[in-house]
Amino acid sequence: MIRAIPDFPIPGILFRDITPLLQDAQGYRAAVDLFVERFQGRGIGRVVAIESRGYMFGAPLAVAIGAGFVPVRKPGKLPHSRLAESYALEYGTNSLEIHEDAVDAGERVIVVDDLLATGGTAAATRRLLERLGAKIEAFAFLIELDGLNGRAALPNAEIVSFLHY
Repeated sequence: MIRAIPDFPIPGILFRDITPLLQDAQGYRAAVDLFVERFQGRGIGRVVAIESRGYMFGAPLAVAIGAGFVPVRKPGKLPHSRLAESYALEYGTNSLEIHEDAVDAGERVIVVDDLLATGGTAAATRRLLERLGAKIEAFAFLIELDGLNGRAALPNAEIVSFLHY
């Protein structure tokens, strides 16, 4: 249910498209259940999800485990006081933002995204959460692109990935 799209968004990138999975009710439910089974009962206060595909797994996970949901967004999308961090990805650079009051100091959080590639967005999110004083319990991804070694960008972190390419 994961479609490979060559040369998207630029030549040389093999994009892993999760939309067929999302369109299939049983497949989507099974994917969300993987996250829920892994993180229920761990005392997580907030699920922090990275824009935008991370929301598709982070929001239902938060509801299922009784946690709050925190969106990490691209610049200019959050309306309140925010912190920002820049990052590099395999085909460019960007930055991410989080509200300054998104998590409490010492709060246990997990970070969710659809895919771990080079680790740039996850590492930027980690820096944002560290600035807020959060306790990051784990990073969780539906897919990990093993050849890009994104784990190296997240030293000393629990990293959970369900599919590997």
